[in-house]
Amino acid sequence: MSVESKETSPRIMVQATGVRKSFGPLEVLKGIDLALPHGEVMCLLGQSGSGKSTFLRCINHLERIDFGRIRVDGDLIGYNEKNGYLREMHEHEIARQRIHIGMVFQHFNLFPHMTALQNVIEGPIGVKREKRDEVRERAVAILERVGLADKLDAYPRQLSGGQQQRVAIARALAMRPKLILFDEPTSALDPELVSDVLDVMRDLAESGMTMIVVTHEIAFAREVADRVVFMADGEIVEQGRPGEVLGNPKHPQTQAFLAKVLV
Repeated sequence: MSVESKETSPRIMVQATGVRKSFGPLEVLKGIDLALPHGEVMCLLGQSGSGKSTFLRCINHLERIDFGRIRVDGDLIGYNEKNGYLREMHEHEIARQRIHIGMVFQHFNLFPHMTALQNVIEGPIGVKREKRDEVRERAVAILERVGLADKLDAYPRQLSGGQQQRVAIARALAMRPKLILFDEPTSALDPELVSDVLDVMRDLAESGMTMIVVTHEIAFAREVADRVVFMADGEIVEQGRPGEVLGNPKHPQTQAFLAKVLV
């Protein structure tokens, strides 16, 4: 058998099929079809209100979808399916699925009464019931990795916005997720603090972490993403390699968006 015949298709980490979501009469997602292979980075671009963040929240069932399917590493998210019918999982079942999906929000959502280290160890100990000593050792290493080795005992109020966001990333990593979702992780930061957070995300991408990033940081998307997806009015209007979508966009809405943000 030749080497070529042994090759298999890449393992798909996120598979969305026909995903629709409405808030009352407003249809926010209008049939999203998307696949992200294991180990790749996808950046979602588009104007505010295009559905990017809603789609991200649907991936870990923070928002219920109205139609379609979302699978993460082969597992149907949020529902059990039998004979073509879906039944929403119990909350404890959904919580078990979320253990494998890290999420970093625009606002850091750290526990204000806990130190940086305590914020990072809370999930593995409280949710996964891991041993405190082992988790602490791992958390210290992760905080060192994100450049916060000297901030273990600092409370969120004592940290800059960029440092708080790096703690939030460390907290997600401490759960050993298969996938990390980033929802505009730098949009709430002062410009001088953005680069430190993006450097951490670059390091994660280089390490092979599977990531979906909603962002307006075009330079980051061009440098780090394996695939760029442009959304408009709840639909994917263009997707491809960064050089294709950002360097030679085909759709008028992509062209208009990039013309504004690249000025």
